[in-house]
Amino acid sequence: MPEDPVVELRELVDNLSDWLRYQRRLGWRGLPGQVAAPPKKPVEPEEKVPTLEEIRAEMGDCRRCKLYAGRTHLVFGDGAADARLMFVGEAPGADEDQQGLPFVGAAGGLLNNLLSKLGLRREEVYIANIVKSRPPGNRDPEADEIAACLPFLKKQIQAIRPRVIVILGRIAAHALLGTKEPLTRLRGHWQRYGDIRVMPTFHPSYLLRAPQERHKTWADMQQVMEYLADHEED
Repeated sequence: MPEDPVVELRELVDNLSDWLRYQRRLGWRGLPGQVAAPPKKPVEPEEKVPTLEEIRAEMGDCRRCKLYAGRTHLVFGDGAADARLMFVGEAPGADEDQQGLPFVGAAGGLLNNLLSKLGLRREEVYIANIVKSRPPGNRDPEADEIAACLPFLKKQIQAIRPRVIVILGRIAAHALLGTKEPLTRLRGHWQRYGDIRVMPTFHPSYLLRAPQERHKTWADMQQVMEYLADHEED
């Protein structure tokens, strides 16, 4: 009587399984030409993005650089937490130090006027500085002062996720973009901070001294507004 084909097949599979296990113990890793599947990468949890309130709380009564000794108020930033457009300046001046808000002096008045002409309200943009405490005599911030404050500005940018950053002035451009290119070469040309578009332009305090240059900043801002209009749904 012929053997049951089902029984024969089972015996064949069992023998083949035993043979495969034996070969693996000897170091066999697959058939010739067979490519092993790459190991799965562990799924890393998404990094939690701090809120502006959490960043401000982390700064506290900041004494990470020597500027704290002469300040009246720490000037953190001001504006909409979900702003599509962010302005980054250099450092607080005397008026900003007194009020604890960025760009509230004469340069701030010029910036407010610019925003108004562009059809923007100050409350719908976000304004911050590279350095959060006023340098004495409004001198340029020094390298160690920038190094102490810059991580907090970067966290602010991470929290806000603006579509465009407008950098106001040479010092802010050099600090945020990590370049030494003259502002006259940078302004008017799109730059990048990560995946965010950046437009460097003149600082309002410079435009107060050189009003003949204001048309250049106006042209820079036209590029910004055109980009934002073209990416309204982003």
